[in-house]
Order: sequence, then structure tokens, then C-alpha cells
Amino acid sequence: MGFRTAAEQIIAMSQYFQIHAENPQRRLIQRCVDVIRDGGLIAYPTDSSYALGCHIGDKTAMERIRRIRRTGKDHNFTLVCRDLTEIALYARVDNWAYRLLKSLTPGPYTFILPATREVPRRLQNPKRRSIGIRVPDHPVPLAILGELGEPIMSSTLMLPGDDFPMTDPAVIHHRLGNQVEAVIDSG
Repeated sequence: MGFRTAAEQIIAMSQYFQIHAENPQRRLIQRCVDVIRDGGLIAYPTDSSYALGCHIGDKTAMERIRRIRRTGKDHNFTLVCRDLTEIALYARVDNWAYRLLKSLTPGPYTFILPATREVPRRLQNPKRRSIGIRVPDHPVPLAILGELGEPIMSSTLMLPGDDFPMTDPAVIHHRLGNQVEAVIDSG
């Protein structure tokens, strides 16, 4: 049995960003983007609940989300995009589908669409070769997406044993404090 210093005994807690819901502070948005680019996970608000997000190409971060949510390899992730133009790079959209997307986005909907070749296989539904796509109607994730310049790979923040997705950033910070790098509170 070895002795640990006080610093080694401290459990690393995530950063807790209080970001204005209507006018997100650019400096805090940039810090969230830095977390994503550095391979970290963020817990962020969407139109309907909170979600876990990471860089689109980060396999390790995706595995961390699976561990937190206790899901298998067949778990479907969602690409959270800035707008419809970004969707076309990752999903094949017919004219009828485009009209539907245009009428319902931005908003709290995830659309399951055929994936393009730009989407790595590990992000697609293995049987259908599809991908979930969402365009949020919330200023904070839209600011993050704008600063990041690409979609966020995302999964609804619903923990094992919970009946509903999480919506309270303080509870999220308490329950996931050492498993994510940042929790965003936007009121």
C-alpha cells in the first residue's frame, strides 16, 4: 500500500460553464470548442434535454459516451449540425425529404437518413447504413457548432436506470463530474 498525495486524492471534476441562453459568451463557447477539439466530452443543452457531445472523428470519446450510457456497439449516435447545408455532406437527402427537413428545422427532431461516404462506418447504423441528423433550435449549441465549424457527434444524456433524459446541469455535474470535461449551464 502506497501513500497518495492530497493532489492525487482529489477527483478531477469537469468544468462548469454558465453560458447565457440567448446571448452566449464567445469566450466560454471557445472554451467548450477547445474541450471538443482536445478529445473531451461536453454535456450540453438541446431543445429537449441535455446531450453528451464529442468531436465527430474521435473514436475514444465515442467509446466514453458508450461507457457512460452503458450502451453497446449498436448504439445510434446523432450528428448535430448547424443547418441544412451541413446535412447534405453527411446524409443523402431527396427532394421530398429536404422539404420536410426545411419545414421542421431547426427544432427538437432527429431524422434518420441514408449516410453518405463522408460518414465513418462506426458512426452509421450497421444494418441500414443510416445516420441520425439534427439541427437544434437553441442558441448555445448553435454557437458551439458555428465556432467548431463541423457537426458534433452526440447522444441524448440518459443514464442507466433513469426513465427520462437529464435536464438539470447541476445534477449532471454532480453525477458525471469526473466523466466529462465540461458541463454547460444555460439556465
